[in-house]
Amino acid sequence: MAYWLVKSEPDTYGWHQFIKQGRAVWDGVRNYQARNNLKLMKLGDQVLFYHSVTKPAVVGLATVVREHYPDPTAPDDPRWVVVELEPVLAFRQPVTLTQIKAEPLLGSIGLINQSRLSVMPIRTDEFELILTMGQL
Repeated sequence: MAYWLVKSEPDTYGWHQFIKQGRAVWDGVRNYQARNNLKLMKLGDQVLFYHSVTKPAVVGLATVVREHYPDPTAPDDPRWVVVELEPVLAFRQPVTLTQIKAEPLLGSIGLINQSRLSVMPIRTDEFELILTMGQL
């Protein structure tokens, strides 16, 4: 199993909308590195859901329920792919970007070092620490 972090602006597509919808096609990714990460996601991988821009924080946990396939928002461009995610549970306590930056054990996390990347891998130790910080 692998661990990932996906970012979304809460005003565009937030955790509450994800919960209400119950399943999401993670589409619209137009960065090659993020696209490559989508291609690496496997059924059952765990995904941290991060609200970016306003009140940046990890707010929930999701799982990959369908592996990559062509992005329907780019029907004429086969380079782009999507995965499907389902919410697992909300964090009791959102883990803010400030908290992540202050934690020495998270000093090499992609969220800090590649802050513009919207889909990124997370090491097992980083994933487990963030879960603990989120009071899961």
